[in-house]
Amino acid sequence: MPETAAAAPDIVHCQGERFRLYLSEEEIQTRIRALGEQIATDYADLGVPILIGVLNGAFIFTADLMRAIPGDSEVDFYKLSSYGERKVSSGQVTELKDIDAKLEGRHVIVVEDIVDTGLSMKYVIDQITARNPASLRAATLLRKPDAAKVEVSVDYVGFDIDNLFVIGYGLDYGQLARNLRAIYILDEESEEEASA
Repeated sequence: MPETAAAAPDIVHCQGERFRLYLSEEEIQTRIRALGEQIATDYADLGVPILIGVLNGAFIFTADLMRAIPGDSEVDFYKLSSYGERKVSSGQVTELKDIDAKLEGRHVIVVEDIVDTGLSMKYVIDQITARNPASLRAATLLRKPDAAKVEVSVDYVGFDIDNLFVIGYGLDYGQLARNLRAIYILDEESEEEASA
């Protein structure tokens, strides 16, 4: 019998900073299962959806969401950059990889790890709209309503969160911490100690 993975720790360290647990692995997976069921219901009469994940951050969420959708689906990926090594979006979206799939007449779901300013999601939606899909919806694991700079419609939202810096479950800090199975936020106690 395979061993069960150890529970995600309450505290992790990344880039010399301390982070505390914010969303557990169980909370994340429960919500993704619910999103998968909702997508299956919404697309029952439409046909096979194609998920367009936005790299690098959304690769884990995209995989888990695809597995949570009963029935067939396809996948492809855009690669964008708007953060670099920073904790906040640069406000500039750079396309590093285009998708390969032909989207004309397809039912498309854009999948992001997080929607904060909305700039990356708007960029991808605009690019896909120009390819004449039959339908276009968007999904994100996390959404920061208070950080929005542009308005984008997101059909499937895992969690609305405050304007916090988060890592784990695909979300990085200088390309580290994507492998964490839960989501973490900066520990305010360690910040207060540093400023004292």
